[in-house]
Amino acid sequence: MSIQPKLKNKQRRIGLTGGIASGKSTIADYIKKYKDIPILDADQYSKELIKPKSNSYKKVLAYFGPQIVDEYSSENAINRALLKKIIFENSIHRTWIQNLLHPLIKEKMIEKCNQFEKNKILLLVIPLLFEAKFTDLCTEIWLVKCPRELQKKRLMKRDKISNNEAEKIINLQLNFEDKSKFSDVILDNSDDQKLWVNTIQKHL
Repeated sequence: MSIQPKLKNKQRRIGLTGGIASGKSTIADYIKKYKDIPILDADQYSKELIKPKSNSYKKVLAYFGPQIVDEYSSENAINRALLKKIIFENSIHRTWIQNLLHPLIKEKMIEKCNQFEKNKILLLVIPLLFEAKFTDLCTEIWLVKCPRELQKKRLMKRDKISNNEAEKIINLQLNFEDKSKFSDVILDNSDDQKLWVNTIQKHL
């Protein structure tokens, strides 16, 4: 059943997406600061869903076992870095957790969209917008463009991983060319910030 009727159709909901480490957060922060537009962040909701004592936390713990717990956490929080490593390396585990969390994240985003019903524009930051089939949440899609080598360099630095690990992670996502076919606006996030700033100014 379509979720679209649950949303305010006259509201402009921009879905911001792009490959891992392409610079989505930097662009979202800029839009929030200079355009005063509410940001709905799928990654943030994902983190909230697996907080200790939540239903999803209990399911993740039951599935992966106690080794997934951060040994330095007083609340027995999930070690997100370890969880990320496990699901990137194992497609079965990745599918399992996506099937658990994606529907919950989507419902949370619908709820938040409706909470902000008086806002004419919302920015929905959704890394796996296409892969998780979140396109029906958006009235338009903005795709962050980043050269693969730069993307890989950023990912290696951010997550402190090897070149091969970064390559594998990037390859798990749809490539830019496929995503661009279904996107309305392309934001060029190479080394020159002016490129994407000018695009934002044009469309907002």
